[in-house]
Amino acid sequence: MGHLDHAAFGWLTPVLSYAMACTGAALGLRCTVRALEATGRSRRNWLLTAASAIGTGIWTMHFVAMLGFGVTGTDIRYDVPLTLLSLVIAMGVVGVGVFAVGHGRDRRRSLLIGGLTTGVGVAAMHYMGMAALRLHGTVRYDPLLVALSVAIAVVAATAALWAALHIHAPAAVALASLVMGAAVSSMHYTGMFAVSVEVEPSAATLPGATVMQFVFPLAVGLGSYLFITSAFVALSPTARERAAYASAERLTEPDERAVDVAPPGFRAARDPLRTPTP
Repeated sequence: MGHLDHAAFGWLTPVLSYAMACTGAALGLRCTVRALEATGRSRRNWLLTAASAIGTGIWTMHFVAMLGFGVTGTDIRYDVPLTLLSLVIAMGVVGVGVFAVGHGRDRRRSLLIGGLTTGVGVAAMHYMGMAALRLHGTVRYDPLLVALSVAIAVVAATAALWAALHIHAPAAVALASLVMGAAVSSMHYTGMFAVSVEVEPSAATLPGATVMQFVFPLAVGLGSYLFITSAFVALSPTARERAAYASAERLTEPDERAVDVAPPGFRAARDPLRTPTP
């Protein structure tokens, strides 16, 4: 049985992965709040941004944490197509949940459907990412811990969507994102503690890419996307702010329709204090 190390770089990968999860959650919540205030194409665009942010944050959290994962007695490689598929799953299922909440008429029903779909999808992303592992040995899972990790994912996703519906203040969104980040991290490490590896020593070359060849550059790129998009959303005005700006502009603009037109034969009254012109 190979020894599993979940933090080969100490606290660096757990803390950084938690930061990624919090950033994705905060950005997704803010975008969902913006979507609920908008209509038509604008709502759709905000929901798409929210789905990509939350999905990217969860995926980046998982694989940043995996940077510190190691098994004694074997190297680790990653299957590139399966790793990319796990990213698509993360964004796709989160998109289903976000759109269910953003367009559903029955908020309670939409929340339950969206939370269940998103939670199961997040767990599927996690275990799809684990299926992408290539090592010399056999990977086994503890069924009880796997079930617990799925339950945590469903609860976390439902709580995040509930927060998007009911929490609008920036400080409250920040607090909710910290809780969501902790829940996603808990789901990940619960799933990782369910793993055991029976190492089978071999001199054969493992297929796939190393973590530094593929996962690290992709995680850095997606992390940069999260931070840049967060800055854009933070600086862009909300619907209420745009409405306030438009109202202020209407109040300050002169009314060009007001024209001084006197009726025919009208003479203005002479000012008695005005000195007559010789």
